[in-house]
Amino acid sequence: MNGRHLPNLLTGLRLVLAPLLPWLLVNDRAEAALGVAAVAGLSDALDGWLAKRFGWGSRLGSLLDPIADKLMLGLAMLGLWLVAALPGWFLLLVALRDLVIVAGAIAWWRLAGPYDGRPTLLGKLTTFAQVLLVLACLLGRVGWLPWDDVAGPAILAVAFLTFASGLDYVIRYGVLAWRHTRKPAA
Repeated sequence: MNGRHLPNLLTGLRLVLAPLLPWLLVNDRAEAALGVAAVAGLSDALDGWLAKRFGWGSRLGSLLDPIADKLMLGLAMLGLWLVAALPGWFLLLVALRDLVIVAGAIAWWRLAGPYDGRPTLLGKLTTFAQVLLVLACLLGRVGWLPWDDVAGPAILAVAFLTFASGLDYVIRYGVLAWRHTRKPAA
């Protein structure tokens, strides 16, 4: 095997592991779910490092990596909702934000051309906060963190970031689309 395929294989591992998270949580295997999340996080860091360090990035990897990340995070949140560690309204907010971003990207692509899918700083901060929230929930499920004491305020803080990030994308790309359609004729 050529080493340049290793980042894509690690991304594929995350795609395979993602459905295990909700299953493990529902079957009261929080320690195993935490282990899967740890392996996923390490493989994500490693595949990114390998792609950058050795120039092993690929078009396939650039498409699959964010899908694997969203799938892992989304299914982790779903599993945590199924065991009542996250409220349903929070999952709905996260899903709606992602749906709005995807719908906006598709609309942009159809109306204005190629979409620059780079996340904003607020978008990156939101994803980081969501990952930390999932990690805190998992650590609370295994008893390594007194999660019940801080769950409410933490969920509200991440919900606020999630909402603000979605609004930021709508405003940012809405203004760009408006400017794009208002260009004077040459």
